[in-house]
Amino acid sequence: MSLRKNIIANYFSQFYVTLIGIVLLPLYIKYMGAEAYGLVGFFAMLQAWFMVLDLGLTPTISREMACYMGGKSDALSFRRLYRSLSLIFVLIAFIGGFTLFSLSNVIAESWLSFESVTKNEVIFCLKIMAIIVALRWLTGLYRGVVTGAEQLVWLSLFNIMVATARFPAVFLTMWFYGFTPKVFFSHQLVVAIAEIAVLYIKSSLIIPKKESFSENIGWSMSPVKSVLKFSLSIAFTSSVWVFVTQTDKLVLSGILNLDEYGYFTLAVLVANGILVIAGPISNAIMPRMTKLYAEGKNQEMISVYRKATQFVAVIAGSVSIALIVTANPLLSVWTGSTEIADKAAPILQLYSAGNLLLSMSAFSYYLQYAKGQLKYHLIGNLVLAGLLIPSVVYFSTLFGAFGAGCVWLAMNIVFFCAWVAYVHHKIEPGLHMRWLFNDVLCVTSPAVFFGFASFYFIIEFEFVKSLDEIIVIALFGVTILIISVFSSSILRANLLRKLKYFNGV
Repeated sequence: MSLRKNIIANYFSQFYVTLIGIVLLPLYIKYMGAEAYGLVGFFAMLQAWFMVLDLGLTPTISREMACYMGGKSDALSFRRLYRSLSLIFVLIAFIGGFTLFSLSNVIAESWLSFESVTKNEVIFCLKIMAIIVALRWLTGLYRGVVTGAEQLVWLSLFNIMVATARFPAVFLTMWFYGFTPKVFFSHQLVVAIAEIAVLYIKSSLIIPKKESFSENIGWSMSPVKSVLKFSLSIAFTSSVWVFVTQTDKLVLSGILNLDEYGYFTLAVLVANGILVIAGPISNAIMPRMTKLYAEGKNQEMISVYRKATQFVAVIAGSVSIALIVTANPLLSVWTGSTEIADKAAPILQLYSAGNLLLSMSAFSYYLQYAKGQLKYHLIGNLVLAGLLIPSVVYFSTLFGAFGAGCVWLAMNIVFFCAWVAYVHHKIEPGLHMRWLFNDVLCVTSPAVFFGFASFYFIIEFEFVKSLDEIIVIALFGVTILIISVFSSSILRANLLRKLKYFNGV
């Protein structure tokens, strides 16, 4: 399967999943209420925190599958590792899910603040959340196999079906049984069971068949030892990363009422669309870069790395700039509420800027992952967590969601400017300045300049406000995207080549 097809398929599915989730958000708040949607936001945070238990297993199985596909490991060794990791996944899913299930009463009584929903309803939803979180986390093993095998077109189509079942279809269920949190989470449980069943069957069709082996696979944990160092490195950095990205959500869930937490979740979810945009690129290039490095093709790996950087800078940069500049009118048009827009717009702007920097910083991790050298990623995230976590706790307590957003942006500026340069210098000398100027700044700077010039000289004037806001927002977004495309040397060259071809030149 070509890298281009994988990226296109990933982007199509991620665009659909993100768009459908965002478009339906106002309907959740309208029919379920802000407090009930606050529970949905708390559920999303629980899923993220559950990743602390991942222990580096999901990226490890994906990388080992890519290495097997590249001929670096044999079929029997991979099957033994897969069986060992399967056992670990099941045990952790059971222990983690059971723990969350048992703590449902404590969380409802001592942590969450609510008024319109009953305590029993909240406890019921928390117990269902615990089961769903465990099941969805367990799918990481099977998704890792599919990703490592680069069967991303199939995975993209499957993700679209799952998203359709989770988001639009839930309204049909609630139409018949009531627009309540109980019905919502019961529906999500049914979808989670179906999701894990299909992924299990798919991964079973991909992995080497045990009938072809002359030796027994066995149940030994010894195969895990060969990847233990890599897994533990990812495990630690993943745990730190969860603390880095989710501490603000955890702290604010205990400070804010569920309705205010729902508004905060709404803004962050929209801003996270920037990270979702970068996701398909990482899913596609990480196994490809790993395979190229295993084959000794370092220059080809760097070429993939730089092309992917420009692509993410164009797409994520365009979306981020558009969200920052049009945050208030966009939220007002989207939700139909100026109150929600006024409360959520500053948070959306801060997290959008921070997430753009984060999506660019993530590339240094992709390079380390491909080379199997995660020491600097570990150190960097540990230092970042040491600075960010106490800052988030302090400023969130004083200034609420706005304080958390300011800290998020500030820390991402520091990480991008200092640590990414250091990592590039250590593992790929001579790369950073070319990467920074040619692949990041040259692509994003023209769009940034136009975006903020538009904010101060166009959008604030009354003659623009007299137009249909949705038309202004749409035209602005398209203009930003066009500027970004022509600012990218790679995309510009490809576009001009295609235009010459169609013109018969």
